[in-house]
Amino acid sequence: MKKVISTNNAPGAIGPYSQAIDTGTFVYASGQIPINPADGTIPEGITAQTAQSLANVKAILAEAGLTVDNVVKTTVFLANMSDFAAMNEVYGATFTAPYPARSAVAVKDLPKGVLVEIEVIALR
Repeated sequence: MKKVISTNNAPGAIGPYSQAIDTGTFVYASGQIPINPADGTIPEGITAQTAQSLANVKAILAEAGLTVDNVVKTTVFLANMSDFAAMNEVYGATFTAPYPARSAVAVKDLPKGVLVEIEVIALR
């Protein structure tokens, strides 16, 4: 089974991909950049951008009937690793123990020039 998860409460896909795919056991959410779905704006700074990216993740999970408590793995892409501590502070306020496994990597560029992108895998 492969079901597309889509919500207007998170930014729509800007390419040939789905916001998330539900396999029945896992939900794989595409990377979320910090676009406010209500007006298309991108907040300034890593703290606000991390919060918006995570809000978008939460909206997709909610559409699938899940919460951040279902997340088992995250990948955080940063435009600059010097933003790690500020991102981690917002991230740490979002997830609770037992924390999901995580990778965090610095990349050369992110779509629309944002500072952070976050993808998750959640267990049903």
